[in-house]
Amino acid sequence: MKLSSTALLASLAIVGGAVTSLAFTSPSTITTSRTSAKYSAVDSSALRMSATMDEASSVVTVNGAIGGMRRKKTKEERLELASKGLQVHVIGLSIHHAQVEVREKLAIPEAEWNDQSNLICSTGQVEEAAILSTCNRFEIYFAASDAHEANARVMEYLAERSGLPVSVLRKNIFMLQGDDAVWHLMRVAGGLDSLVVGEGQILSQVRQCHLHSIEEDGSGGKVLSRLLNNAVAAGKRVRSETNISKGSVSISSAAVELSEARCMDDLNLPFSEARLAVVGAGTMTRLLVTHLASRGLERITIVNRSLARPQELQEQFPDVDIEICLVDKLWDVIKRSDIVYTATSSTDYVVDEKSLKENGLDSGRPLMLVDIAVPRNVGPDSNKIPGVTPYNVDDLKAVVAKNTAMRQREMIEAENLLREEARSFIGWRESLSAIPTINQLQERANMFRQEELKKCTRKLSQNDNFTDRELEAVERLSRGIVNKMLHGPMAHLRRAESVEGKQAALKELSSMFRLEEDEGRGSRGRRRR
Repeated sequence: MKLSSTALLASLAIVGGAVTSLAFTSPSTITTSRTSAKYSAVDSSALRMSATMDEASSVVTVNGAIGGMRRKKTKEERLELASKGLQVHVIGLSIHHAQVEVREKLAIPEAEWNDQSNLICSTGQVEEAAILSTCNRFEIYFAASDAHEANARVMEYLAERSGLPVSVLRKNIFMLQGDDAVWHLMRVAGGLDSLVVGEGQILSQVRQCHLHSIEEDGSGGKVLSRLLNNAVAAGKRVRSETNISKGSVSISSAAVELSEARCMDDLNLPFSEARLAVVGAGTMTRLLVTHLASRGLERITIVNRSLARPQELQEQFPDVDIEICLVDKLWDVIKRSDIVYTATSSTDYVVDEKSLKENGLDSGRPLMLVDIAVPRNVGPDSNKIPGVTPYNVDDLKAVVAKNTAMRQREMIEAENLLREEARSFIGWRESLSAIPTINQLQERANMFRQEELKKCTRKLSQNDNFTDRELEAVERLSRGIVNKMLHGPMAHLRRAESVEGKQAALKELSSMFRLEEDEGRGSRGRRRR
């Protein structure tokens, strides 16, 4: 539609008035303070509790949520929450900081990760949470606006779940926030924080943590889920672009190395002649069989509650003679074995001093028990039985030390890749901090445009030759011109790559367009009301 010359002049007058009102005055000098590149990670808690719980209310788990299913936030709601500067934190325990006795009190089965994340978020201090619980670590990643309240809430949860006083927990846990929390997760996903550097199982576990966090009953929002996704991508890069995953890179392989190294001392026979048994038939057992088979061992007995998984292992390893026994034959198998690996999900001891005595294994016959489960399957009192030598995951540290030394060079390359992924997350997160300024700039420009349009249309409406369609065209034209004028400043704001550059751009635009004055007037108006 062609505009008449009168309409065109009217549009230009409107835009000219709006630009004048915006007062595009660049300050003569703008000082910017350099701040540390904190990952003030933000949250959009996609599944926050809608119901408040007082002291009298009970916590009910329904379909994986506390107190029923929580409404999934819309994309706009998540974006709005994400732009409010929530911080990412992690509180956890790992084999590097805590003894197995403490870790096993907090271990959570994967099926319960979302339930427990919901419980952490249920009181409101924590906006978003995701749990990572493995045999070597227990970590809670969470986002909140008030660090003090959020940390207190998570510590309260840990104390309630473990039954341990906070004073004991604090001796075993680590607490990180911002860039430290992000860097920690990157190193975890890359396998650099693992007991066996470069092991691949942790990447799969971080991936599961991410997938659970974005489920309907998960507690991961826009930023925390993005962080976990970035960590998974970082872990994949480390393993595909470096040699850090070559060789023995799992807890299972370390267990095999340990038993092989100690076989002559503890059992007085070569490892190749030892009779082997594994209790449990999960992922750890599959890895154990893989590493045992690689050493030429052809016969292994697997004890499990059901036949399905051991039979799957028989199909996966046709060259290994796998004997399958159900749990009622457990002690018969232990009696005729030299080395028994335990890797079940049982929360109670499968083997301890009492059960060994009851089954006649206190005669002094050499027996090695290698427990790679958390919670532990072998009681620590088993070492009181003559001839019995138990090992647990904490004993694998010496085996892992030599692997770590061999991978120092690869670790340096891996950390360089992880830093790239961390910077990618920072840039994305920092772009969210520009959203309030962009919205404020658009609102201010639109307010002035509408003021000028109102003045102009009052005059134009008195002209009988000026139609409603022409008035609409003038309004569209004024909006289009203002949007095009704002495109440059907003693109500049989004383009700033470094944290300092982003902060400087925000400060420049706020000064140029006097956005601080809008905030001042808004706050004074709220006080008057």
